Parts: sequence; C-alpha cells; structure tokens
Amino acid sequence: MCDSLIYDVVIAGAGPVGLFLACELRLANLSVLVLEQASSLDSPLKALPFGMRGLSIATVEALYRRGLLPEIEARRRDSDQLQRSASGARGAQQARRPGGHFAGIQFFLDTVDTSTWPFRLPGSASPLMSTMEHIESVLSARARGMGVDIRYGCGVESFEQSSDEVTVQAAGKTYRAHWLVGCDGGRSTVRKVGNFEFSGTEPEFTGYSVEIELADPDQLAAGRHYTETGMYNFQPPGTLAMVDFDGGGFHRTRPVTLVHVQTVLRRISGMDATVTALHLATTWTDRAYQATTYRNGRVLLAGDAAHIHSPLGGQGLNLGLGDAMNLGWKLAATVRGTAPHDLLDSYGAERHPPGSQVLDWSRAQVALMRPSPSSRALAAIIGDLIETRDGASYFAKRVWGASLRYDLDRDHDLVGRSAPDFELTDGTKLGDLLSAGRGVLLDFHHEAPLRKLARRWGDQLLYVASDAKDTLGLTAALIRPDGIVAWASEVLPVPEDCAMAATRWFRQIE
Repeated sequence: MCDSLIYDVVIAGAGPVGLFLACELRLANLSVLVLEQASSLDSPLKALPFGMRGLSIATVEALYRRGLLPEIEARRRDSDQLQRSASGARGAQQARRPGGHFAGIQFFLDTVDTSTWPFRLPGSASPLMSTMEHIESVLSARARGMGVDIRYGCGVESFEQSSDEVTVQAAGKTYRAHWLVGCDGGRSTVRKVGNFEFSGTEPEFTGYSVEIELADPDQLAAGRHYTETGMYNFQPPGTLAMVDFDGGGFHRTRPVTLVHVQTVLRRISGMDATVTALHLATTWTDRAYQATTYRNGRVLLAGDAAHIHSPLGGQGLNLGLGDAMNLGWKLAATVRGTAPHDLLDSYGAERHPPGSQVLDWSRAQVALMRPSPSSRALAAIIGDLIETRDGASYFAKRVWGASLRYDLDRDHDLVGRSAPDFELTDGTKLGDLLSAGRGVLLDFHHEAPLRKLARRWGDQLLYVASDAKDTLGLTAALIRPDGIVAWASEVLPVPEDCAMAATRWFRQIE
C-alpha cells in the first residue's frame, strides 16, 4: 500500500531531535511526516529520576528563539526536586549550588566566572533542568499544532533513494519524500540501511540505572563512590546507578533481574547488600561511535543516529538538538530552492566537529572512572583544578555548551558563535526576531548600503535598523536563522564583506 502524498521530508524518529527538526521545517511550510517505531513514547525512564536532563545554554537559546522556552520553563517549580535528582541527596544538602560535573567531580555556580566569556550580555541564557517526558510533550504538541503528521507504531524498515526522491517502507506501507532524515536513535535503521560508515571505540563498562528496594537502605552511603571494581551512586531510598567495567558485556544481552543487580551491587560496593525488590532497570555503555558523514545523497542523520556515547554529563540530547537547529533551516532552504548550492553540505561540516568533541569528552570521563590507582590519582588532580575559578569556568563553558563556535573563516571574534540577545531601543529582543526562522541583519547605525543589501535576499532576511541598549561595540551584525553570527563589524562605513557573508548563507533573488 502506498501513501499517495509526496512529502518534502520524512523524519524517522519522534524523539526530541526528530520533533524539533519537524517544527523547524514547518516554519518554512514544508510538508513533514514523522515515522516512529514505538506505539507510544510513554516510558517511566523519561520521568524522574532517570529522565532528568540538563539543557545547555545552546539548547536553551534554541528553544527561546523558537518561542518554546516558556513551556519548558513552566515546570520551574519542580527545579528543587530536579536538582536533588541531579546532585544526589548529599549534594542537595550543600549550601553551594552545583553547576554540573565531570566524571562525577562537581563544580559549583559560585566558582564559575562567565564574565570571561566573550560577547555574553548580562542576563544571557543559563542552563535549565527538565525531563525527557516534559520536553517531548512540549515538542510533540508544538509539532502537531504546526501541522506535522506523526505516526506511531510505524518505524522505518527500509528505503531506496533516486536522484529526486526517497521511497520509504514502514509498517507495510510505502511513503515517498524528497528527503529522509534519520533521527531514530543509536541503533538507527536509517544509518544502517543507508550504509553510513560508523566508527569509534568499543565500551569498557556496562552502566546500570535501577530503582530498587533494599533490606537495609542505611547499609549504603548516599552519593557517588569509586571502588576497586567500579563505581556506584546511591540516592536513598532506592535510586542506584552502577558502572561495572566488564567491557560492556551485559548490555542488551540478558534481562536485568533482581539477582543480577544484587550480584553486581555486592561486587562493586564490597557490601553484603540485599535487594528485596526491583522496580525499574536499564543498562547503558560508554561505546562511542560517530558517522563519518551526516549526509548520503537525499538521506541525512541527526542526533544519536549520527553519534553515540555514554550518557555521562548529559551531552547527548543537547548535541542532537543542536544538529536539528543547524539542519532545519538549511534543509528547508534547499527544498524551497532558496539555498546556495553547497548550503546543505555545511550541516555536516559544522556539526561533525562538535560531535567528535563530545565523544572525546565522554572518553575522558571514562578514563577518570576506571578502577585503578592511576585514575584515582588523576581524578584528585582534576578535583583540585575544578575547585579553582579558572578550572570551574572552563568546565562550565564546555558542559554548558558556551564554547560552541563554528569555523566560518571570519576575523571577528563573534562570528561563528551564538548571537547575543540584543535588546533594541523599543524593547524588542533578537530572540523575538528569530522566532519565524529567518535570518536577521541588524543595523545599529541605519546604514543605507546595508538596507540596499538586504533587499537582495527578500523574505529570507529580516532587515532591522535600530540602536540597541548594548551593542557590545558593534555597528552591524548578520545573524543566521539558527542564531549563529555570520558576519559582524565594529567600524563605519560598513565593509563590503557583509555581502560576501550573506551570499554564503542566502541565495540572491534574481
């Protein structure tokens, strides 16, 4: 049976990455079909405690620029509970507020110096805690409200692509689209069927996240503990995470039973703990792999389909949403015919390096967690470093995503970075101007050449001539639809290279 429609884009996977990408494509009025293998996205693993996620500065900015942040922030009243889940019972009792961790080594907000980060305006975006359950519900509601067709119990099974379309087989039906994007997770069918090369490093451990009952909960000390055989992190009365350095041998090979959890807990903790009930369990590893390219013809990858790594530090969701924010406007412009010929290729060129960095960040944490004297010695040194102002600021910059900068071959230090949220004299902020998914040319000095220049790109580019409460010394700036600065100037008259920068990202109207 064949669906008679030819969609602009079919997205495999209705997780946060697929849903956010679908919303981005609908901003350009593209027809989008999302195919999800699961019959429902409801899962206890997406709620507290295991579903808790830290949203990076880059993610918060992306949500803000698309008007989604108020809905995500609606559960801020739960922040205390989320923070307790993030830092553990012992950390929640501390007077200092934790800002994140590296292999369990905490850094604190009062030590982080954000003033050293270039072009950050006062009141800039900050990290936010939420749950996968809430994030997915917000994105699903937004996608449906924008007209995205989401079909559950309909996972992609195979596909074939030609020079102008992709034919997708899913749940006994055939779907046709001009483009297919795999957002279908670490075991991506799209990646496998599309013959994408996937390379990296094999796991060293099996990780466990379990909700249990213990005969004597006081037998285990709360918090994170490294032992001669692994690591365990206990949050009374029964939330437990464990790392067993078995080469990843148990992950997805056998059912996680009460007896097995008890055996692993006793071996790692060295205590004769008795597990009386097992309510919830999942396993994970530190396997770190990445697709060598994110595009093969009319098929693209994003999120865990393009890169997998351990969940240490909570970088995966942020990395995937960054993929979607970068890809959405580029794919939309390509479909609409308003993109320069090589615009879509810049997606992989820009997003592969951050993915590689996150994989190495994950591997570095594993090195500190190994049950060896050398790892414990190295962890002690990192712990001393992270207590310093410079050290905490460095780790926060990496963990919070504030270090992201694309290599756009421009001299100004702001180019390639996320744009500051300039507030214009009438109170309008840059984030408001980006909500429609168009580029923005900010002209703080009402330069006639810039106004004339903006006309070349029609409705692809919003021209705004206005002073701002704080311009950070800029006279003008060109902002891409994803909020990345493509060009900036501090001099008058405005240089001609603005036209060159705009041509790289927007096709001129003929």
